[in-house]
Amino acid sequence: MRTPILRAAASVIAFAAASGMALAQDVAREDTVIFDLDRTIQDPENFNWFTDNSGVKRISGAHQTMWEPLFILNYGTGELEPWLATGAESNDEFTEWTLTLREGVTWSDGEAFNADDVVYTVGVALENDELSAREAAALRGQVASVEKVDDLTVRFTLNAPNPRFVVENFGVRIANSFLIMPEHVWAGEDPATFTFFPPIGTGPYEYSSGATNRMIWDKRDSWWGADTGFMDMPEPARVIFLESGGEESRAQLMVSNQLDAAQNVTIGTFEAIQAQNPNVIAWYDDYPFAAADPCARQLEINTTIAPWDNANMRKAVAHIIDRSQIVNIAYEGTTEASQTMFAQYGSMDPFINAVVDAGYGLPARSDVEAGQALIEAEGWTRDGDYYTKDGETLSVNIHVNSASTEYTRTIDVIVEQLQRAGIDARAVPVENGVFWGEVLPFGAYEMSYSWLSCGSVNEPWASMGRYTVKDVVPVGERSPGFNNTARWDGAAAEAYSAIVDEISGRALGDEAVPGLVAEAYQHLDAEMPFIPLVQAAKLLPMNTTYWTGWPTADNYYNSPFFWWGHTHQIIHNLEKAQ
Repeated sequence: MRTPILRAAASVIAFAAASGMALAQDVAREDTVIFDLDRTIQDPENFNWFTDNSGVKRISGAHQTMWEPLFILNYGTGELEPWLATGAESNDEFTEWTLTLREGVTWSDGEAFNADDVVYTVGVALENDELSAREAAALRGQVASVEKVDDLTVRFTLNAPNPRFVVENFGVRIANSFLIMPEHVWAGEDPATFTFFPPIGTGPYEYSSGATNRMIWDKRDSWWGADTGFMDMPEPARVIFLESGGEESRAQLMVSNQLDAAQNVTIGTFEAIQAQNPNVIAWYDDYPFAAADPCARQLEINTTIAPWDNANMRKAVAHIIDRSQIVNIAYEGTTEASQTMFAQYGSMDPFINAVVDAGYGLPARSDVEAGQALIEAEGWTRDGDYYTKDGETLSVNIHVNSASTEYTRTIDVIVEQLQRAGIDARAVPVENGVFWGEVLPFGAYEMSYSWLSCGSVNEPWASMGRYTVKDVVPVGERSPGFNNTARWDGAAAEAYSAIVDEISGRALGDEAVPGLVAEAYQHLDAEMPFIPLVQAAKLLPMNTTYWTGWPTADNYYNSPFFWWGHTHQIIHNLEKAQ
């Protein structure tokens, strides 16, 4: 009897041909690397990234092959590795940053890439409020002015001190970075309507063809990086980003070697792929297989609603939750329990270790008795299945986004754990738009499942700064940037905020920061305005039939997220299989 994956073979192979793979006969399969695309390209002849808040104009190959970043953040080491730029320096107050560009960089049409391009592109973002891309809006909020010092030097003056300015905006910190466009092509165009087609970039690949379900990029005859000795030309002659059509079809494309790197799949699908194609690997050779996503999962708690306005009651829930059970049941072993609020990357180790060494790390296993003791100390008495107090049953509704089984399965596990411990917990599934548009930002929940600590991948402030008292607004008002939707306030929150404010002004790599993180974390541990759960998991199959050199835990030159702007590193590391 054939598996569901094999039963889909005929239709998927036909889909692959219709998607343009059959059009690539002039480049051999063994010279082509094919990446999975998880969405439709709505406008394949429009490469104006300023007007695309979804990022699809970039992730279909543009910022992985054609447009290059100034720097690339290494998730393993925390180092900001130079690419189109070679360095960045600030003044003592972090209000002025000077970037040095690499000499010899050229656009694919032969024009020089220089400070004029940077100043022009930043100016476009600063002067046009209607440009919706997140990176443009972020830069617009931070930069007061930008000026050319010389052809290879650019100076930024900021609205406020920011020691993280370069990595936040130009370092591919999470997924994307602010991309520089060629002034000689864009000048005189309306940036709100310009389609930038056909596009050009500084990268080693150029646009070949596109459709709503695929983009094809071909290697150029020459590239500045090879010409200057910065880096050899990459080996793949062609790069294709192909919309796979969902998990079952992407699985078959992997089995039949028509896909080299796939988007996230379940553990069952991955094991089925590997059983039929042993050349397919993942980040880890064995469990948990998956790589950690930057947005670790957690349980949000509205600290204004009784009885969860009581820190001891929130800590009780933290004791009752068994993270290892969430890993084993909801994630089928493909992730690991969170020790802190942070994503567990090598670059975050100094801060995670400081918190754990100070005694504020969370255990993977539960301590239900300790949790129940805290509940009982607050006057609740177990009466049958649940705790009661003054005739009221201890209960909680937990809102969860119904868009993913990952989310609902996790909350199902937590609900069962709380029920067994004596809390009448119920899951409240809501559709994606309501969850993000109404529930979270307006504090319309008692507890909810999300990842609002997301941000820190190489330093702690990006996540910790999301819970300071400056962002507290009343329930019913929108929390700014989804920050502190818990409405955490009071003496402990103020003490925490003061320490986090001190962290915000310190340089990256400041030796005092890990100790400050632990000092601030004591207040999170004492008050639990949110409860870290598990690391987010991306199980990404990678095929070694034609190409080796994929990023893995044992070959950790960077993360395996091939839809991100650091994919240049992945492509440059690929070598033909022997």
